[in-house]
Amino acid sequence: MKHATPTALIPMSPFAMMDAWKVGMMALELWTSSLSTINHRNQLWQTQPFFSPKMMKENQRMVTEKLEASMEAGFAMQKTLLNMLSGQHAPWWVTSRQAMQPYHQRSSANSRRLSR
Repeated sequence: MKHATPTALIPMSPFAMMDAWKVGMMALELWTSSLSTINHRNQLWQTQPFFSPKMMKENQRMVTEKLEASMEAGFAMQKTLLNMLSGQHAPWWVTSRQAMQPYHQRSSANSRRLSR
C-alpha cells in the first residue's frame, strides 16, 4: 500500500505562505462584498414593490446565482476528495481558495452591479 506524505497544516515555503495570505484576503473581500450586496438588495426591496418585474427578475437572478455558486463549490470539493482518494493531496490553502472562488466572483460582480 502506498503511503502518502503528510502535508503541513502551516505553510512553510514562501509561495505557500503567499497562497495562504491570498485565501485570507479572498475571505475578507468575500465578507465585505457580501455585506455590500445584502445592503444594496435591502435598499432595492425598500424602494420598489416586490411584485414589480424588475424586482422579480432580480430575485430570480439572486437565487440562480447562489445555486450556481453552491454547485461549483461543491464540484470543487468533490474533485478534491476524488483526488485525495487517488493519492493526490492538495493543502488547505489551495482547496479553500478553489471552494471560495465561485462565491467571491459572484459576490463581487453583484456588489458592483447593484452599486450603479
